[in-house]
Amino acid sequence: MKKALEFLKESGTFYLATVDGDQPRVRPFGAVFEYEGKLYIVTNNTKNCFKQMLENPKVEISGMNKKGQWIRITGEVAHDDRREVKELALETIPPLKTMYNIDDGIFAVLYFTKGTATISSFKAEPETFSLYM
Repeated sequence: MKKALEFLKESGTFYLATVDGDQPRVRPFGAVFEYEGKLYIVTNNTKNCFKQMLENPKVEISGMNKKGQWIRITGEVAHDDRREVKELALETIPPLKTMYNIDDGIFAVLYFTKGTATISSFKAEPETFSLYM
């Protein structure tokens, strides 16, 4: 999980794909952190992507670093509404404080309940690993 987390942080912007009925939907994300050994993402609970993840928790993330490598994380997510997780997100990713606060009613965090990551490049064989052992 830490390898995937560091890769996403290094990438800066990564892309999250959800399913809306039978249509894939992709959008840029940037906030990612770790809590209790789990990989977390941040969103707004009024956005369609949040509703889509609650309806169908299967998602994929893809991002690319400056070395020309890319990652694809395939898995399932779950909503975590605990106050301490939101506090950590705001501490870990200070720019979030300009968009959210813990009691605003829209700040949402989700974590991967399971997942597989693959790091690829044009120069090496893909490396695939589980987010959690």
